This record gives sequence, structure tokens and C-alpha cells, in this order.
Amino acid sequence: MKHPKTIAKLIEHFQKLPSVGPKTAERYVFSLLKKPSPELADFAHNLSQLKTSIKTCNYCQAISETNPCEICSNKNRDRSVLCIMANTQEMISLENTHKYNGLYYILNNLINAIENQGPENLNVKKLLERVKEEKFTEVILALSPTLEGETTLMYLSKILKEEGVKVSRLARGLPLGSSLEYTDEVTLSQSLKYRNTL
Repeated sequence: MKHPKTIAKLIEHFQKLPSVGPKTAERYVFSLLKKPSPELADFAHNLSQLKTSIKTCNYCQAISETNPCEICSNKNRDRSVLCIMANTQEMISLENTHKYNGLYYILNNLINAIENQGPENLNVKKLLERVKEEKFTEVILALSPTLEGETTLMYLSKILKEEGVKVSRLARGLPLGSSLEYTDEVTLSQSLKYRNTL
């Protein structure tokens, strides 16, 4: 027996999400089917607003509801330190440690030779303009210790040092090959506290 068309279509949509196979997608759809109509309507509304209500901050490139984002517009942040991260999810993980009060720059990409993603995909021009304009005393490279993260870190370290700025990285308490997004807050805050100058 086949699934009704609406259910089959939803299963197909969920399968397009990262790490979601056919059985997990099917469980998601049948779970939604059990929800009350107002909850489903709210879910559908938020999903439909995803592209229209979410913006990219002109300063840090993070995903936000406002432009500039609440971090970049907060006058109480330490404007002498810039933390470079791969994506908004990892930035939120670091923010949740409550150990960092500086500004951010989100790459939204890493150098990845297998996927033909080179340095030109990093939006380095905007980063360097910001470093020159705001005269940071330190730039922290907070990238996951994966092959892509390490390659990107080495590239950025070289070009940032040419600008005469102090460059540091998170301490090596992070396991090699892990993602910052899934690192616990204690490990992440210790890595930030004991970061290394490059």
C-alpha cells in the first residue's frame, strides 16, 4: 500500500534535509499528523516566514531578524576583538558560553577542495575591509578542527597577519574532526579562554 499523495510529498521534502532518511522522514510526517490543527498552522506559518523574515547582518554576515543584528548593534560589546566563525549555529554555541563579549564575522563557507570551494568563496574582501576600518586588536579564528576548518584557518591566518593584526585560535581542547555546533559549552568556553596566538 502506498502513502496518500500529501504524505508522500511531505516525506520527500523531509528527506531533503541533512541526515534525514526515508524512515525518519516518515516518522516526522506521521508525528505532525497527530498534532492539533492550530499547532500545525503555527508550524506552517513559521516555515513560510523563514525566507521573508530572516535577514543577513551587513556587518557580521550572521542570520538574524534585524540588520544590523542585535550583537553588532549592541554598544556594550567589546569592539576591539573579532571572532571569525563558519556559521551562525556555531556563533550561537559560543554566545551560549557567556564567555565572549566581542564581535563576530561569519564566513558561511569553508575552503573545501573536494567541493571546489576555494578562498574566493569566503567573502574575504568584506572581512578585510572590516578589519581595516574597525582596527581590531585581536582576531580569533574559531573554526572547527576539521580538514576544511584547518585549511581555512591557515589561509585566513596568513592574510590577517599581513594586515598587522594579532591572530589567535581556539585552544586544542576541541577534539579533531568535531563540529563546534555540537561541542558542549564548558569545552567551548575553555577553548576560547586558553586560545593560542598564531
